[in-house]
Amino acid sequence: MTPIHFIDGKWLEGNPPILGPMTHATWMASVVFDGGRAFDGVTPDLDLHCRRLVDSARAFGLKPVHSAEEVLEIAKDGIGRFPAGTHLYVRPMLWAEEGADKFFVMPNPDSTRFCCSVHEAPMPEPGDFSICLSSIRRPEPSMAPTNAKASCLYPNSGRALVEAAEGGFDNAVVLDGNGNVAELATANIWIAKDGAAHTPAANGTFLAGITRNRVAKLLRAAGVTVHERTITWDEVLAADEVFTTGNYIKVLPITRVETRDLQPGPVYRQARKLYWDWAFK
Repeated sequence: MTPIHFIDGKWLEGNPPILGPMTHATWMASVVFDGGRAFDGVTPDLDLHCRRLVDSARAFGLKPVHSAEEVLEIAKDGIGRFPAGTHLYVRPMLWAEEGADKFFVMPNPDSTRFCCSVHEAPMPEPGDFSICLSSIRRPEPSMAPTNAKASCLYPNSGRALVEAAEGGFDNAVVLDGNGNVAELATANIWIAKDGAAHTPAANGTFLAGITRNRVAKLLRAAGVTVHERTITWDEVLAADEVFTTGNYIKVLPITRVETRDLQPGPVYRQARKLYWDWAFK
């Protein structure tokens, strides 16, 4: 089906133009967004994604034009316009139309606009998934708006993915400014060692994802030891298992780290099962 978008109080189809050459977001990147999932009749943590959108907007100096609850209702309305069970990506966004009068680089919060896009996106299935180490690093909070899900952060992820693709890999591990593992270019990373799950502790350089946090909670409730801590690249290379979590992919195994092949292991399998059981409860 054709993508749909809620803009200025109505649903539009296709890819309608919403940014002009004088729009602040076009040339000053004053855009924040979030992503939710709908699949097989469920929308796991969609409310939290709507809440994070509003929080990102405020952190970015924008003025949310809808509450998180209103964004959730708009998203649900959009989901309901597709056949039941369709695998969808739900992307609400906020941006500044104008800059501030005195300092045009700053967004004018009163010019904030809203769009919610909903489009088909099949859920990726577990399969071969390879990663490498990227030379690209995550910025420190003093260097970029890392406390928001901001569009301006994603070209850096794109650079890491270009490196990965050129080397024949599907994704890349990105380090923080201290040389420790932050996440993959597009999702959070986990390792398993001796039956325990480990994931990088949130340190302000990357978004500790909603799906990441949900999986950590589910694993702990099931009796699995979960460590949120500093992780080195050498530990990823030596892990018993490596897997990834994120809104778009949910929970997937990583089957090759550089030249080392891995099999989906028991911690990953439990994490995926726990997530699906929770989503469909």
